[in-house]
Amino acid sequence: MTVRRRDFLGAALAAGLPGLRAQEAASQKVPTRKAKVVKLFKAPDEHPNALEATRDALWIGGQVSEKAYKVDWKTGKVLHQVNTESHNTSGMAVGGGYLWMSANGFTPNRRPRRPTDNELDEMIQADLETGKTIKRHKLPWPGGVHGTAYVEQTQSLWVTALGINALAELDPKDNLRLRSAIPVHRTRAHGVDWDNGALWVMYSNDLLIEKVDAKTGKLLEVVTLSKEDPDPHGMCFHDGHLYYCDAGLIVNGGASGSPGAGYVCRIDL
Repeated sequence: MTVRRRDFLGAALAAGLPGLRAQEAASQKVPTRKAKVVKLFKAPDEHPNALEATRDALWIGGQVSEKAYKVDWKTGKVLHQVNTESHNTSGMAVGGGYLWMSANGFTPNRRPRRPTDNELDEMIQADLETGKTIKRHKLPWPGGVHGTAYVEQTQSLWVTALGINALAELDPKDNLRLRSAIPVHRTRAHGVDWDNGALWVMYSNDLLIEKVDAKTGKLLEVVTLSKEDPDPHGMCFHDGHLYYCDAGLIVNGGASGSPGAGYVCRIDL
């Protein structure tokens, strides 16, 4: 059943979930620095919109092709790729033995319709080796999901829940049951990843990345991008660096056509 943002957050508060203090972070004074962006390589997909870091490789999700690619960190060489039944892919995760694709509803002006397309937002749980759909999960909020990350430490999925303007922790072993949630105070939260008890969150429209405490939502650090940098979409954290990709479809929340379209980039922290 779809729930309204007010009802969703109210239920979370009633359950005693931590971190639900909306807009508190806006007034905090925190370390802020400008990103040093390094363009690494062109993604194997024309419109990369999702990244996931694993121990041995980088995973890239195509927004239009709905393909998932496992590539070498240094060269971008494709090590493995699968077709999935996702639609308008805006995030992906690898963990628990599965591939997780955040599907945000078929977009007719980007590619022909496929029999497996859906107009509704959902999470596709797929086989890592073949891309075959294991299960389609209906989300408990409207507005879909962008960033998705699997956290080994907690055995959970963290996602950016757009319809309720929150970061949500889901249980992949229990039909994506809500574990916890943290409201965010900006729009279009996109890429997200875990960093030892904290979350890095990319805000594409605002051209900045925030690091927040995963339990309290406290703002810990801010990294800013410029309009001259490749446009930010999917993001992940690996070995002390942030990585992001430019899907080349929507630039700074507006028109299409970024000079960094299709690139995977690294931010040195």
